[in-house]
Amino acid sequence: MRGLTLGLALAVGFTATSALAVDDPILSRKKLMQASGGAVGTILAMVKGEADFNPAIAGAALATLNAVAYTAGDYFPEGSGEGDTKAHPNIWQDMAGFEAAFANFQQVTDEARASDPQDVAALQAAMGPIGRTCGTCHEDYRIPDN
Repeated sequence: MRGLTLGLALAVGFTATSALAVDDPILSRKKLMQASGGAVGTILAMVKGEADFNPAIAGAALATLNAVAYTAGDYFPEGSGEGDTKAHPNIWQDMAGFEAAFANFQQVTDEARASDPQDVAALQAAMGPIGRTCGTCHEDYRIPDN
C-alpha cells in the first residue's frame, strides 16, 4: 500500500506543483523536473530491487514522465534563461533542436506507457530509451552541476 500511495503522490504532486508555478517559467521547469526525478527514482528503486515491483506504481511513474514530456517544453519562453536556472543558453540558440529533443522525450515516454510493463525486466527495458533521451538532452541543454 505504501508503494501505491507513493505512485499516486507523484501524479498528484505533479499536477499541484504545475498549477502553483504557472506564472513563473523557471519555477515551473524546476517543479516539473523534480516530478520527473521522483518518477525516475521510484522506477530505479524497483529496477535495483530496493523496492518491490508494483505495476500500478510503475505505470504512475511512467505517466508522470509522459506528462512532463508533454508539459515542460512549454516553460522555456524567450528571456527565461536568466536567473536561478540550469537551463543552458543552447536552448534559445537552438530552439528547433530543443523542441526535437522534447518530441523524442514524448515519443519514448508514449512507448514506455504503451508497453505497460508487468515485471522488472519489462520496466528496465522501457526505461532504457527514456534514460538515453534524458541524458542527451541534459548534455546539450542543461548547465552541469559544479
